[in-house]
Amino acid sequence: MVEFEIPDVDYTRYSNRQLVAIPLAILGLALVILLGNFLITGTSPVSLGMAFTGGTELRIQTADTQPQIERTFDADVESIAPIRSEENEYIVTFPPSDADPQQQAQAAGYEVISSQERAASFGADTQRQAFLGIGVAFLGMALLVFGLFRTFIPSIAVVASAFSDIVIPVALMSLFDIPLTLGTVAALLMLIGYSVDSDLLLNNHILRRRGDFYESTYRAMRTGVTMTLTSIAAMTAMTIAASLLAIDLLPSVGIILVFGLVADLMNTYLLNVSLLRYYKYEAVAQ
Repeated sequence: MVEFEIPDVDYTRYSNRQLVAIPLAILGLALVILLGNFLITGTSPVSLGMAFTGGTELRIQTADTQPQIERTFDADVESIAPIRSEENEYIVTFPPSDADPQQQAQAAGYEVISSQERAASFGADTQRQAFLGIGVAFLGMALLVFGLFRTFIPSIAVVASAFSDIVIPVALMSLFDIPLTLGTVAALLMLIGYSVDSDLLLNNHILRRRGDFYESTYRAMRTGVTMTLTSIAAMTAMTIAASLLAIDLLPSVGIILVFGLVADLMNTYLLNVSLLRYYKYEAVAQ
């Protein structure tokens, strides 16, 4: 594993309110972004991919420019993405409609390399199942954490950090117009696991091992920060490589994991530490 020099943070210089202010402010901003986008669109706080909305996806080859391709079709064009590894090839997606994009593409002289269609009703079912899966995974994680610690504050610290680790990347997806697809749902599920892993590491060092609070925190940081930074570096490399090689799914998955892992560093070592310090020095003493 790559070794990073982890600085010895002097937490005694900051009050619990100061530590918790930044992660809560960023979480609040993320919630405002998602709520605002939902009110603007009236459908979803993030854009939904074809797997959740239904529609048609064509892979075509043509010498036309993207504006010319868009004018070719009577149906609304949702997106046109060039395939970097292939010259003059594009992936064109359409929302559900009565038009036949494949027939129009062939009539315009385009070579249709592949075509995929998904019914709107099937997409809605997939959307419900995906959201249900994320909800069940999060609920299961929360029950497991409460079962492990059986104390409210340490447990809620882990759950709050995991919640923020999910909400912040979703808000960034909304800002950067990254659609929610089956691949990005998988990335969000992975973030739940990443978040719980780093938070449990911190909680165990502080609550179940001998040593001063700050010494235990630093020991946890040496392991946890190294693991997280290594994962960020790996996901960044994967995102760049997948983008250069035009692998459709991996760039979105990689960038969401990078967003979530950076948020996890903040939430674990600011939000979680502040709640655990309050628990050890104030709540237990009362």
